[in-house]
Amino acid sequence: MKRRAFLTRAAMGMAAFSSGVLPSLGTEGRVTGETNSAEVPQEAGAAQSIGRPVRIVSIGFQGTGMPLERIVKHVDEEGARGVDVIVLPETCRGQNASSEEPLNGPTVTAMAALAAKHRAYIVVPIDRRDQQKRLNTAVLLDRAGQVACHYDKLFPYWSEYTVNPSVSPGDAAAVYEADFGRMGFAICFDANFPEVWKRLSEQQAEVVLWPSAYSAGSSLQAHAINHHFYIVTASATPDCIAYDITGERLLYGTSKDVNVSRVTLDLDRGIYHENFNLEKRDKLLEEHGQDVLLEKWMRLEQWFVLKAKRPGVSARALARQYGLEELRHYLERSRVAIDKLRGWEFAAKSVFPEKTVGELEAFASKKPT
Repeated sequence: MKRRAFLTRAAMGMAAFSSGVLPSLGTEGRVTGETNSAEVPQEAGAAQSIGRPVRIVSIGFQGTGMPLERIVKHVDEEGARGVDVIVLPETCRGQNASSEEPLNGPTVTAMAALAAKHRAYIVVPIDRRDQQKRLNTAVLLDRAGQVACHYDKLFPYWSEYTVNPSVSPGDAAAVYEADFGRMGFAICFDANFPEVWKRLSEQQAEVVLWPSAYSAGSSLQAHAINHHFYIVTASATPDCIAYDITGERLLYGTSKDVNVSRVTLDLDRGIYHENFNLEKRDKLLEEHGQDVLLEKWMRLEQWFVLKAKRPGVSARALARQYGLEELRHYLERSRVAIDKLRGWEFAAKSVFPEKTVGELEAFASKKPT
């Protein structure tokens, strides 16, 4: 599928419009194919579970700059309990005159050993030095302790430009396909910029991990509602909030010193609009009532959520087999189709507000290069 190119190229002063299909499912991390099977693959010898659960631990602590040995202790303890992902707060060793370190510095090295020891992903936010740049970076370590990907904060806060040297903004959203699903990343001040979250949605993020210095609260809830991914935070407040794909707050944990919050999310739950889906849904439930549950019906929004009822079944894959279109895809398809009827992309108005409709139509008529 062709990626909608207009907004991606707008920053370079270029304009091109989509061909009227959904954006591609590319990521900045490792990419693997998505199965259409209704059966959920199970690791050999692993206990079967319902849906596609991921166990996430958020460790937040007051301020920044906790000694590395204390961070190691907390992460080691949580890893020993059994977990898929551990998330630490923004610049967890601080952001000051002596806190910069490279990817192979002491913090990432220590966390890499724990990731390998406990076979867990760990999100390690650091004050990163990359050649001539200083970056606010969330580093993802995989279960073998290797750097799987890293995300550089797209929108640093104002104070980050006054440190010496100043922090450089990142230039790309990051989504990584882990063995349980697609993880996206955002950091702190990113909460205020919808384009970050839109880009994560376009890359099909299923859960977004948000290390931060503050809590954000309902501003994050808005992104969960608009894009239908889970959001889990780890802050220096310290607290943790987890939002559902429906926007519902699933968890709020806080503490005076160190906050440890644990949440298990089912990434196989799917959310759908009633439009064009009700007859297909009812047929699916009639024929697979032993496999799939109508977990939630949000009548005001006209949304509903499907969930697997037994191990080895994927509710989302069965829904695809019956032709149901997930809410995120439906809205994007609608946007593309309506823009095609309009003759120009409405979102372009926010990039080029000075352009007339005629000028935007002229841009739209040009083929992507």
